[in-house]
Amino acid sequence: MTVLRRLAAVNPTTAFIAALAVLLAGLFLPGIVGAAVLFLLGSALAALTFTTWPVQPPALRTVRVILLALLFVAAVSKAL
Repeated sequence: MTVLRRLAAVNPTTAFIAALAVLLAGLFLPGIVGAAVLFLLGSALAALTFTTWPVQPPALRTVRVILLALLFVAAVSKAL
């Protein structure tokens, strides 16, 4: 079973809660550890966005890119 098929089978509520938990962990963990967690989350979400790019409407693409940029800005500011 491919990774995308596994992700498609995941309950959306479970995926949201898991991503929220990782985001909060990254924001509350100190220094470089929190930055690394945020960077890993951003990388995973960027890969998912890149994979689903062709089937997303332009408005959703814009929102995803803005949110990814904010996540990476948070990761960089956390590292500094």
